[in-house]
Amino acid sequence: QVQLVESGGGSVQAGGSLRLSCTASGYTGSSYCMGWFRQAPGKEREGVAAIDSDGSTSYVDSVKGRFTISQDNAKNTLFLQMNSLKPEDTGVYYCAAQCARWRIPPQPEDFTYWGQGTQVTVAS
Repeated sequence: QVQLVESGGGSVQAGGSLRLSCTASGYTGSSYCMGWFRQAPGKEREGVAAIDSDGSTSYVDSVKGRFTISQDNAKNTLFLQMNSLKPEDTGVYYCAAQCARWRIPPQPEDFTYWGQGTQVTVAS
């Protein structure tokens, strides 16, 4: 049973930073692509960033240069470093694993396993 648990969400002022973590269990993280998604109230879930097993990365245009996805395979942990946060970055952030195909930016329907989400709120 694959389980993904996110942490690191919170409330920050615009311009601030947060680092999200996602700890995976039940599989070897390095053999799957993994991604971060977010969902704002009243909006569809959108792909933020993804990383493939070979280290390739994918970002939605709105976060390029501000967010960095990385992983620690030894600890089965995925990270999302978020800098220069904006109010429009507010939403519930989800970790996902095992993508059926690689797309830029990542698409929710391509991922199999999901975490429960962590709230990120950016105040103006």
